[in-house]
Amino acid sequence: MDVGSGSKYPAGALSNFSPHPFSIDGIECNSMEGFLQSLKFKSPEMQAEVCKLVGFAAKKKGRNKNWQQTQTLYWRGKEYKRKSKEYQELLDRAYEAMYKNSKFKKALWASNSARLTHSIGKSKEADTVLTKSEFCSRLMKLRDNGTLKDIKSKKLL
Repeated sequence: MDVGSGSKYPAGALSNFSPHPFSIDGIECNSMEGFLQSLKFKSPEMQAEVCKLVGFAAKKKGRNKNWQQTQTLYWRGKEYKRKSKEYQELLDRAYEAMYKNSKFKKALWASNSARLTHSIGKSKEADTVLTKSEFCSRLMKLRDNGTLKDIKSKKLL
């Protein structure tokens, strides 16, 4: 199942562009794309503003930020090297926070056991804040490890 903003449900609803509000470290995010693009800004105040954005508006806001040269991203005043374990842990926390959003969770559950792909994504860490592998593996991990638990506890339905 190819995840993308123009895809049919549930693939389209699993896109980082989809409006799935969540909170991380006290910051309200309206989409994963807003969160990801915010990481390109050093200012915590600007990050909070970018986190409010959804879809192409978020993508556009971060488009001209040249983080690739230093391979440094930011969250709440802390620097993260793109290829660091700490950065991967931040991404995990963000996706786990979004997993609390019931619409996102239902879309993830609706993907059943499909292998999730992202054909328009990039593969090299140095070129993107989230590779297609990092993206899809997180979705499948959340679905495979979390959804069954949620169904059993009736949190999903």
